Amino acid sequence: MWRLAARVLLGTKVHLVTRRLLAGAANLQCCWWRTARRTHTGYMSAGIRKVEAPDAEHLIRVQWEDGSESCYPCVWLRDNCQCPHCFLHSAKARKLLFEDLDVDIVAKEVTLTDRKKIFITWPDEHTSEYEAEWLKKRCFSEAARAEMREDLFLPEHQYWGSDLQLPKIPFEEIMYDDESAYKWLCTLKKMGVVLLTGAAARQGELVKLGHRIGFLRLTFYGLTWQVQDKADANNVAYTTGKLCFHTDYPVLQHPPGVQFLHCIKQTATGGESEIVDGFHAANKLKHQNPQAYQILTSTAVDYTDIGVDYCDFAVQGKQRIIDVDYRGQAVRINFNNATRDTVFDIPAEEVRPFYAALKEFNDLLNSTEHKFTFKLKPGDIVTFDNWRVLHGRKSYQSGSEVTRHLEGAYADWDVVMSRLRLLRKRVLNRD
Repeated sequence: MWRLAARVLLGTKVHLVTRRLLAGAANLQCCWWRTARRTHTGYMSAGIRKVEAPDAEHLIRVQWEDGSESCYPCVWLRDNCQCPHCFLHSAKARKLLFEDLDVDIVAKEVTLTDRKKIFITWPDEHTSEYEAEWLKKRCFSEAARAEMREDLFLPEHQYWGSDLQLPKIPFEEIMYDDESAYKWLCTLKKMGVVLLTGAAARQGELVKLGHRIGFLRLTFYGLTWQVQDKADANNVAYTTGKLCFHTDYPVLQHPPGVQFLHCIKQTATGGESEIVDGFHAANKLKHQNPQAYQILTSTAVDYTDIGVDYCDFAVQGKQRIIDVDYRGQAVRINFNNATRDTVFDIPAEEVRPFYAALKEFNDLLNSTEHKFTFKLKPGDIVTFDNWRVLHGRKSYQSGSEVTRHLEGAYADWDVVMSRLRLLRKRVLNRD
């Protein structure tokens, strides 16, 4: 009984603290919070004024009460019939077989009911119905598609340099309050880095954090791994030397998307952490030297990692230093000088231009304008986007016993984004 009462009181206290935190922490504001509410309200109020089906166009044309118009291809509507025969609602998955779909299909009859629902009868007499809100969300206009992309993937980035105001939030807040956890993950997606404070200075806190988002990613170094000075180290991180800016694990075909580093013990002198916004630096390179940018976005670099830890391993991989999307915009940085292989699978005449391009990018990463330096305290957990934020460390003195100890772990962006969407649904009361 007393344990239950204490839990209730703790929950109340956490909730009140969270409210004050959210009200005052401007650096954790998230524009998607407001956008999601506004967008959802727009969908909820969707009403249909008129619907027609011009056969020659293989389209259903919808005129909305707000004066806008949407066109839906008949083949797409038939493919996405929501009836129990075509769609398994318990799994939210399509049952209709693609081989049964007629790509040239047109509607036999279309009717509108209460301005909120469209009924379609198809040539084989199968009937489908579509809610106005469901259709409005899936409008094929560029504006609607852009809004849906933002709603689903939160693509906005806020770039930063040495002037970064490092976002901070208490560890206990994100563990027990959904609003705080939602703010954390929104900010992590937008800024690329958030510092969690006040965790216990012991191993195991990252496992709890993994459970909060879903699960951690297992690698050849284990589910979690201990960053400290080790004899016969199997990784340069397990020494006391300086670590230059890098992303972790570019040797893997799919490098971990998010990294967690929990400070358990900190050395008195040295050991400061450094981070840099790789996307911001890549944009600068693209502007000042397009040829260097082209080289780094097109040259496949060999990486290697061989050793024994969680198990024995011999990993080889190829990555471009800067991965780009169809617009030529950076979407992932793959750079770790320690594990860059001596093998380099390109023609000899292309080697020196590659080194020159990489040197220019590395100079941008290390410029005082771009890098941000801070020192973790015991109980701090820095959480960051391993596809975007490169991290490093200043050297520190070795001793007869361990003077600096961080525990590390990874999670995939798919897992993090899944939790973010679920939290948003709870926090915003979305369907």
